[in-house]
Amino acid sequence: MTDLPVSELPADRLYSSDHEWVTLTSAEVPSAPVRVGITRVAADALGDLVFLDLPEVGAEVTAGEPCGEVESTKSVSDLVAPVTGTITEINSAAVEDPSVVSADPYGAGWLFAVDVTAVGPLLTAAEYAEANEAPS
Repeated sequence: MTDLPVSELPADRLYSSDHEWVTLTSAEVPSAPVRVGITRVAADALGDLVFLDLPEVGAEVTAGEPCGEVESTKSVSDLVAPVTGTITEINSAAVEDPSVVSADPYGAGWLFAVDVTAVGPLLTAAEYAEANEAPS
């Protein structure tokens, strides 16, 4: 794990224990699609990303279930949906150049947008940071 200052985590989103973020500030189902990406913890652990396998627009994803993969020079890791819903958009810039995900995981490196029908178990920035603190 890593020492993860809460100040480095955007507070305008929630986090999954699987290291994905979603642009939600509460567990309520939003009226507009939300964006999903991977956290800095995941990006740093994976290293240089070389390929993204994202769900297609129109695909249904289920909170807690794998919905794609991120491949790095080190390994392949499942993307786990933090919410249930329908994919409305894919970040084609990230698919074309996966390094943008490592460089800016909370901004230009978002992965896909979802029209949410249900929210999975999510953590606040403080809860996520605490869960990912390096052991003393």
